[in-house]
Amino acid sequence: MAGIVGALGDALRTAFAMFWDVLWPLILGFGLSGIVQAVVSHKAMARFLGDDSPRSITFAGLFGIASSSCSYASVALARSLFRKGASFTAAMAFELASTNLVIELGIILVVLLGWPFMAAEYVGGVIMVILIALIFRLTLTPKLVAMARKNADQGRVGRMEGHAEMDMSVEGGSVIRKVFSGKGSTAISHYFVMDWASVWTDIVLGFLIAGALAAWVPDAFWQHFFLTGHPTLAKIEGPLVGPLVAIISFVCSVGNVPLAAVLWRGGISFGGVVSFIFADLIVLPVLDIYRKYYGGKVALYILGTFYATMAVTGYIIEIVFGALGIIPTDRTVSTKSEGIRWNYTSWLNIIFLIIALVLVIRFLRTGGPAMLRMMSAPMAAMDRDSNGHAAHAIEYDRPGSNRDTEMDAS
Repeated sequence: MAGIVGALGDALRTAFAMFWDVLWPLILGFGLSGIVQAVVSHKAMARFLGDDSPRSITFAGLFGIASSSCSYASVALARSLFRKGASFTAAMAFELASTNLVIELGIILVVLLGWPFMAAEYVGGVIMVILIALIFRLTLTPKLVAMARKNADQGRVGRMEGHAEMDMSVEGGSVIRKVFSGKGSTAISHYFVMDWASVWTDIVLGFLIAGALAAWVPDAFWQHFFLTGHPTLAKIEGPLVGPLVAIISFVCSVGNVPLAAVLWRGGISFGGVVSFIFADLIVLPVLDIYRKYYGGKVALYILGTFYATMAVTGYIIEIVFGALGIIPTDRTVSTKSEGIRWNYTSWLNIIFLIIALVLVIRFLRTGGPAMLRMMSAPMAAMDRDSNGHAAHAIEYDRPGSNRDTEMDAS
């Protein structure tokens, strides 16, 4: 019994130490994401994403950067955009961008793994968007698109439907004026809290699994599994195995970064780490949502094309970064944490926890809890009743609504 308790203690200490190291980057990242979402409106998205042209794919990437990093929310919003007229290709490109090119992911990668991983994530994210557009252009048939649209229009519920549809962006004026207005600060606080609420389970699960793997699985197992004794084979295996490990991990969004750190310490190739992080959009729970949204055949098509894109991108990153000589060699980077110490990390954590508290208070004082309860509910504004009339059960921007009153408070 003492041995079991000790092993659990080791796993929890490792998990908390990793979380403590990245707490302030997480708060900073979600705060910056809230600012971006508060000044970028969702209203025109579908109008800009009507086909698979380079212009539409570029806008899909930009809109993805400006959205929530929650995988479930990005998948739900992509389905919503598709139903409103966006092309299927642009909707899927949006998904890839919203989970791989967002601010908070880059910050946590820098702190936990180092800047080359952040650079690889952003460069690879752009490559994936381009590759998926090309693959879809060559393989996506009108029959599959019609099948996807027929299933999407049935409105089956996934996860974070309400969160994906909430558009609290502020219109009019400069970016600075939007951010510091009463409505702007309220929108930022709402996005900040709801983004945290949407991914906290993935973050906690990611750190707990990473802590357990780091504490319980010997390095020799990982070294054998990732073929570290055969460098060439390891580089070939990594991008193929990385997404497969991600699929069965059940962890998506930023929660898979601590797992990536454990895999890197264990010996997986640089390209393998990158492809693992990319694969948050094909974990088993998300695949089940694709099945509900678009049907089984389209879900399998998404799985196959996304997996191929992620693996190929991992190889490209391995080759390019290797040629540039910027692939890290230090595999102890994920185990350097010493827990809570009075160093710059602890002081930054305290400062950003205070900022987070201010945002939470603003959230609570401006009707945030009511909106929080709507996060997982499908937005009736998307649907139409049997008479063809819009069913606006929730109207966030309706003049005179409670939200308008609350967001005017400052």
